[in-house]
Amino acid sequence: MRTVWQEHGEAKSNTAPLSLIISAFTPVTDIRRSLTPQLQLAEEATLLLQISLSPDAYRLGGSALAQVFDRTLGAVPDLDSAQLMTNFFNLVTRAKAEDLLLAYHDRSDGGLFVTLAEMCFAGRCGAQIDLGRFNSSQHDLAILFNEELGAVVQVREKDLARLLELADSCALEDCITVLGKVVAADDISISRHDQIIMSDTRTNLQRIWSATSYQMQAIRDNSDCALEEYDRILDAGDRGLHAELGFDPDADICAPYLNLQEQPKVAVLREQGVNGQIEMAAAFDRAGFHSIDLHMTDLIEGRASLDQFNVLVACGGFSYGDVLGAGGGWAKSVLFNDGLRQQFQTFFERETSLGLGVCNGCQMMSLLQDLIPGAGNWPKFVRNRSEQFEGRLVMTAISDSQSVLLSGMQGSRFPIAVAHGEGLADFSDSSQQHALSKSGQVAMRYVDSSGEPTETYPANPNGSPGGITGVTTIDGRVTIMMPHPERVFRTVQNSWYPDSWQEDAPSMRMFRNARAWLN
Repeated sequence: MRTVWQEHGEAKSNTAPLSLIISAFTPVTDIRRSLTPQLQLAEEATLLLQISLSPDAYRLGGSALAQVFDRTLGAVPDLDSAQLMTNFFNLVTRAKAEDLLLAYHDRSDGGLFVTLAEMCFAGRCGAQIDLGRFNSSQHDLAILFNEELGAVVQVREKDLARLLELADSCALEDCITVLGKVVAADDISISRHDQIIMSDTRTNLQRIWSATSYQMQAIRDNSDCALEEYDRILDAGDRGLHAELGFDPDADICAPYLNLQEQPKVAVLREQGVNGQIEMAAAFDRAGFHSIDLHMTDLIEGRASLDQFNVLVACGGFSYGDVLGAGGGWAKSVLFNDGLRQQFQTFFERETSLGLGVCNGCQMMSLLQDLIPGAGNWPKFVRNRSEQFEGRLVMTAISDSQSVLLSGMQGSRFPIAVAHGEGLADFSDSSQQHALSKSGQVAMRYVDSSGEPTETYPANPNGSPGGITGVTTIDGRVTIMMPHPERVFRTVQNSWYPDSWQEDAPSMRMFRNARAWLN
């Protein structure tokens, strides 16, 4: 077998060429100032700008366009001046500090057209682009599909002059090109001196962009779920993630009564593989509790007892490796140990105690329902309808129930994190589900963008009937849920949130409710 070097007449050597891979990291001082590709539909006019680190280069070698047409297409993009990279970093940093940038997306993976399309997909909006400001000798394809280093940013039209001033001070005045404007309509159009090059709907382009992923998902996962997610692109009325609250998430409802010298103890219970205990403890501590890390072996070996605690929370994560029925294995360690069984039953029967089960802990507590007063109609939680682990932000609505933890939140809806492979609420028959609803024990549901309970994927990530994802006891002292409130109790923990949110996210209210109830 001949080597590549021999084919090209190079010296015959079996020594492989060396590659240098450099990686780096840096602390993020304020995550609130992060930028995403999501275009913002501001009340005032906004513009899209390209910042190029090779403003006079349109090299197509190795690009996605070259691969599609099975061509080499010449030289590949390169960083011709290292100083420009430093200047680019300084410009973006200074523009962020002055809140000039609304959205940001790298353009070196697919080129300008792909970058613009992806930004419109994220913002569910359109754009009107004019290539008239580019070098007239360059072909439209070279402008739209070269993958030279650079980015596309969104700025307010009124801030353009200031951004150009900053670019001039960073020696990048020749690297910025105004592309066009963001529009609320669903159309993406590209022209050059009033001649339309391309025009299509954002919806159609997003369907094309998502088609390959859909086909792969349909083969790998539940094909019905794959189609439901793919067809969601067609829903023009889909609001996506949003929030409508009937309470102030920053209001500390227990502050007027809180005795800081008296901190109720919460047992943050975990089993082998559970990984959510740190966030859970942080949330309860923030609400005025004293959180204790309690492993099941502490109870089994008698190092601790539940009678020491006011609150018991079973955490989520990957108990027993998150294999099928992992929460069941956890529950059996209680049910098949007479001492533990009696200890848990005594705790739940105590009228001054509260209980919370999340994710694996939800699955585990649902199987302890014989020990929990008023939990007789609870479902079990089995494998997701999608047949896959689901980790995402989903819309939830708080139902009318007696849940202590959800007091004052009824009727509100907001996104919350889910991360589970077995979250489908499974009832023995329809009468059990009816009885649960009739008794007011449904505490939380997955909802669509209009706020209606849904079973459609991915708004309902596991296929639970009626969107049920949280239930409570008849007296409301014990609540179990699949979503992870502890992972998003601070605003900055959410990958998306409204501008109006301050320090605390809505789920923080759950932990404050617990503290207020114990006053």
